[in-house]
Amino acid sequence: MSLSTHVLNAATGRPAEGLAVRLEAAGGEVLVEARTDADGRIKDLPAPEAGVHRLIFDTGEISPFYPTVTIEFRVTDPAEHYHVPLLLSPYSFSTYRGS
Repeated sequence: MSLSTHVLNAATGRPAEGLAVRLEAAGGEVLVEARTDADGRIKDLPAPEAGVHRLIFDTGEISPFYPTVTIEFRVTDPAEHYHVPLLLSPYSFSTYRGS
């Protein structure tokens, strides 16, 4: 399995470069802390096991309303690739399971 994320600043239409992101297991154990690259991506997060996990994005520099955004997701098949993108603007955000 592999895991990646991508953050787009919808207000500027540009990638969110240098955004701090933390991957946690459901119990709160921090698995990794990383920052998005120039394209707003983290391509090679550690592969979590089956179960529920969280990506926590430090979004305070982009959003005055959302200091962090937490996306909780379930890994059902550890052999698959999971891509969890975040589309962020100052007063809204959305996500989906990417490919």
